[in-house]
Amino acid sequence: MLLIKYLLLTAGGGLLIAAAATLLFDLYALIRIRRAGPDGERNVPASRPVRWRLAGKLAALAWLPLLPGLGLTVVPSGSGAVRVSQVSGTRPGVLYPGTHWVIPLVQSVETFDIRDQVFSTSLTEDARKKQESLTVQSREGLVLGLAVTIRYRLDPRRLDYIHANLPQPLGQEIIAPVITSVFRQVVPNYTVREVFSVKREEVRQTCMTAITRKLEGDGVLVKEVMLRDIALPPDYAKGLEGLLLKEQENEKLGLEIEIKQKRVRTAELEAEADKVRQVKQAEAQAQVTVLQSKAQADAMQYTLPLKEKQIQQSRLEAEARKEATVKNAEAAAQAKVIDGKAELERRNFLAEAEGRRIRLIAGADAERLKTEAEVLKNNPLLIQKIIAEKLSDKVQIMMVPTDGKFFFANDVLRGNPMAVTLPKSDER
Repeated sequence: MLLIKYLLLTAGGGLLIAAAATLLFDLYALIRIRRAGPDGERNVPASRPVRWRLAGKLAALAWLPLLPGLGLTVVPSGSGAVRVSQVSGTRPGVLYPGTHWVIPLVQSVETFDIRDQVFSTSLTEDARKKQESLTVQSREGLVLGLAVTIRYRLDPRRLDYIHANLPQPLGQEIIAPVITSVFRQVVPNYTVREVFSVKREEVRQTCMTAITRKLEGDGVLVKEVMLRDIALPPDYAKGLEGLLLKEQENEKLGLEIEIKQKRVRTAELEAEADKVRQVKQAEAQAQVTVLQSKAQADAMQYTLPLKEKQIQQSRLEAEARKEATVKNAEAAAQAKVIDGKAELERRNFLAEAEGRRIRLIAGADAERLKTEAEVLKNNPLLIQKIIAEKLSDKVQIMMVPTDGKFFFANDVLRGNPMAVTLPKSDER
């Protein structure tokens, strides 16, 4: 539709330009003829009529596309419009985004932005961002700087009322004064400390309610009021900072005390729960003991006969073990008697064998001594040889007198009853 509108306007404008060009060309030609006079240039005609009728037809024909083109109005997205009549003023009703038809040359269209808009103030004047500062007084008479942001939008259903009754631009003429006045009416009811920390949200809610109520009657819908920042007086800010620190410490101590109280309460509850639990456990244990006693009593009815049988069985087993022990003792005694007799006989056999061995050894020794005596008797020099062999490891040279005197062997032999008297002829 926008393309059609531009095409119609272009066609109508072209026809108007053509009509004007025709008139200008004819008037220019007429002026040249008049300047040339009767003796003018040969190529210039003597007279040339102005084509008023042709120009009028072109101009009249131009209104055929111009009127539809001027009557077509396109409302862009995010906007709303109202019809304004040159005869009766603002017409009721709202034109929403899209293409609409208005009476050309009688009605015009005024467009409004119906999207969310933002009005902001800063703590200081900022010409680049086009934000003004908002200063208010507290209950103590101290000046505070407020940085607020209000998000609002125009009510599309009341655009005709806004255009007909409210001054434009609406943001500067209506919204800014209303917001400023509301904050300057509400904040003086609070102290600086309340505005800054304690009742900040309450101040914001009160201002939002008042701003919404005032602007709603003018067709402005307030969506949100934000209190971004607060500028305190320098001297008060220092004192308030120290006071807030002390309050924070006080709140911290209060929280610690509350936590400790909760811990004490928790310990008491745990102790009570433990007590109840112990009581329950004791009752349960008592019930279990009673049940066990009943069970034991019931079991004893069956256990006693069994115990009596076990006792009888134990008695019989003891008697059997006693008899077995007696029999084992008797068998052991008999075995010891038999072992004693066998040992006595063994010793007798050993004694007899030892006597026979001693007699045989004595007979053999006697026989040997007898034989040795006979050998010594037959060979007396063997005695000296035997003595020399016995003393050979201690005596290296022995000198014996030929008569046999002072030879110690003679004394030995004399003292020996077994000595044999040698004949004098054999002594050396």
